[in-house]
Amino acid sequence: MFKNQPTGLYILSLANTGERFGYYTMLAVLVLFLKSKFGLDEAVVGQIYGLFLGVSYFLPMFGGALADRWSYNKCVILGMAIMAVGYLVIALPSGFRSDEAITMLIVGLGLIAVGTGLFKGNIQVLIGDLYNEPRYKQQRDNGFNIFYMIFNLGALFAPMMATWLSEYSLAANGFVYNGAIPGICNAVLAGNALSAEQLAIVQQYAGSANLTEWCTAYMDALSTGYGYTFAVAFASVILSYLIYAIGHRTFKHVCIDRGGSKKSAAAATAYPELTPEQTRSRMVALFLVFGVVIFFWMIYMQNGATLTLFAENCTASECGGATRIGFNVWALVVIAVGVFALFGIFQNKTAKSRIIAGVILAACVGVIAWIYSQTPNPVTAIQPQIYQQFDPFYVVAFTPVFLAIFTWLGKRGKEPSAPRKIGYGMVMLGVAFVVMIFASLGCTVNANGQVSGSASPNWLMLTYLIMVISELLLQPIGASFVTQVAPPKYKGAMMGCWFLAAAVGNYLTSIPMLLWGKVSMPVLWAILVGLCLLAAGFIFSIMKRLEAVTSESTAPAEEATSIEAEMA
Repeated sequence: MFKNQPTGLYILSLANTGERFGYYTMLAVLVLFLKSKFGLDEAVVGQIYGLFLGVSYFLPMFGGALADRWSYNKCVILGMAIMAVGYLVIALPSGFRSDEAITMLIVGLGLIAVGTGLFKGNIQVLIGDLYNEPRYKQQRDNGFNIFYMIFNLGALFAPMMATWLSEYSLAANGFVYNGAIPGICNAVLAGNALSAEQLAIVQQYAGSANLTEWCTAYMDALSTGYGYTFAVAFASVILSYLIYAIGHRTFKHVCIDRGGSKKSAAAATAYPELTPEQTRSRMVALFLVFGVVIFFWMIYMQNGATLTLFAENCTASECGGATRIGFNVWALVVIAVGVFALFGIFQNKTAKSRIIAGVILAACVGVIAWIYSQTPNPVTAIQPQIYQQFDPFYVVAFTPVFLAIFTWLGKRGKEPSAPRKIGYGMVMLGVAFVVMIFASLGCTVNANGQVSGSASPNWLMLTYLIMVISELLLQPIGASFVTQVAPPKYKGAMMGCWFLAAAVGNYLTSIPMLLWGKVSMPVLWAILVGLCLLAAGFIFSIMKRLEAVTSESTAPAEEATSIEAEMA
C-alpha cells in the first residue's frame, strides 16, 4: 500500500492534515454556531452555510489559474497565511448577537474562503506532479487515496475537539449540555411560546431563574464554546505551515515559478505537447465529470447540514449496545490501527514483520475490549456534531480495504476505470439516503415546521458508512483523474474547476435546508436519492468517451495520435 510512493506525498498530506483538522473542527459546529450565536433560523443558516462552502470551493479556480502563471508553492503558502488571519478574526471575543460579531464573522469567513482557494487545489496539483516521474506513474490513484486517508486523520479528531470545547465552555459557566435546550432557548429568545413539555425540560436546568436571562447566558456560553473552534483552526494552520516548510526539500523539484527562469529537467520533459483536438477532448471530458461532481457534493455535504439537524432533532441522544463504542474517538483510532495491522499480517513479506503486525493487532483487540468494558451503557448526552467523526474514521479504516481490492483487480486486469468508479460512487450515495428514508419513518413535522423524533443513532452511523464508500469511489479518484487528464498548461485551472464544481454543489446544499420542516423527512431524502440516480445514469451514458480519454492520457506519446483518431 505504501510502497513505491514519493516521500513528498507524506509531507504534503500531513500539511493538509493540520489544515483540515482546523477546518473540520470549525465546520462540525458552524451550523450550530450560527444558530446559537446569532439566533438564525434553519433557512438562513442553510444559506450562509451553503454560500460559505460554495465560495470556498469556487475560489480554487482562480487560485489554480494564478498558480499556472505564478507558482503553486507560493500560492499554497499565501493561502495558509490568509486562512490563519481569517480564523483569528472570528476567534477574537465579540458580543453575543451583536453587529460587531456579525461583521467579524463575515470578514473572517471571507478570508478563510480566499485562503482555501489558494491552498486547496494547488497542494493537490503538487501531489499530482510527484507522479509524473515514470517510476511513480502507476501509483497515482493509490497515492491520492493515501493522501485522502492521511488528511482525514485530522478530520477524525475534529468533532471530538468541537464537542470538548463546547462542553468546557458550558461547564465553566455552570451549565450542562442537553440536546433539547438550544432549540428551546432560541424559541424563548425569539419570543415564541413554549409547550408544556418544553417548559418542563428547561425548568429542570433553569430552576427559578428568569427564563430569558438564563437562556441568554446558556446560549452565550454554548456559542462561545463553538467559537473556540476558530482558535483551534488558527493554531492548526500554523502547524500545517511548519510541516510544509520543514519538509519542503522532499517536493521542491515540482515547485516551479512560472514567471521565473528555473525549471527542473524533469518538469521540462514531463509534459508532452498536445494537439488542439486532444486538448479539446480532454477539457470536454473533464467538464462532463464536473457536472456529476456538482450533484455529489450537493448531496454529500448534507452531513454538516440536514444530517446534523436530523442528529439534533430526530435522533435519540443516547446509544446502547455494541455500537456505543463508536462515540469514543480513541476507540475508533485503535480500530483503525487494528485494520492496518491486519493488512500487515497478509501483506508483509518477512516473518518478523508479520509477527510485529500480529502483536499490534492483538494489542488493539485487547485495548478495544477494555474500552468497551469501561464505556457506559448507554452513552448519553450525545451532541449532534459528534456524528461527523464517523466520516473520517470510515475513510481511514476503509482506505486499505479499497486499495487491496483495486490492487487485486488490477493484477487481473479487471480494475474499473476512474470514470466508472465515479459512477459507482454516485450509486452508493443514493443507497446511503435510502437508509435515511427508513431512519425517518418515525419523524414528524408539526404545523410550525418543527421536526422531532427519536431514531436510533445506528441509522446515522450506517448512513455515514455507505456515504464514505461513495466518497472513496469518487473524491480521491476524481482528483487523480483531473491531474492525469488535464492538459499540462491548464493543470491548476482544471483542478480549480474541479473545486468550482464542488463549490456549486456545496452552495446547493442550501436547497435541502430550505425544504427542512416543509416536507416530510422521507420525501426529502427520496429527492436526494433521485438526484443521485440521475447523475449516475448520466455518467454511465458517456462512459465510453471518458474511458477513451483516460486511455489516451496514459498512453505513450507515439500512441496518442492513433487513439485520438479512434475517438474522433
